[in-house]
Amino acid sequence: MSVAFTKEGDLEATAADLPDRPISPHPNLVTPEGLAQIDAELATAREAYNAAREAGDVQTDRTAMARATRDLRYWSARRSSAQLIETPADSPTLVFGGRVTVERDDGEELSYRIVGEDEADPAAGSISYVAPLARALLGKGVGDSASLNRRDYEIVAIG
Repeated sequence: MSVAFTKEGDLEATAADLPDRPISPHPNLVTPEGLAQIDAELATAREAYNAAREAGDVQTDRTAMARATRDLRYWSARRSSAQLIETPADSPTLVFGGRVTVERDDGEELSYRIVGEDEADPAAGSISYVAPLARALLGKGVGDSASLNRRDYEIVAIG
């Protein structure tokens, strides 16, 4: 059978229909660092889009254009919905943007900064404000405890 009569099912055709990146239903709270991160990602997405467009025939590399368009839509939406929250320096309770150190009931200490969803990176010591642990600790002070998944966490430091 001639290739002319087959339906194109190559990876580039599939990539051209990339689904949008999901956008959280939660308010897009950001720290100043998180806003800078979104701005950097948006600039990168614009550069990728312009590079894909300038590359000439979009049909030649539909994957690059699809990815760039998808990322540009995502970061544009995140930038337009960003709500900058300044962290008070002297809050006695855990607030958005603050750092908390907790001691688990097994004696292990963990330290996290509570940040926006796009800037969260637990391996680097930051968790999203909508994460279960963050929700359990926000508004509490040193000495307060929270239970989560059959484990107790006591706040030992804020700041």
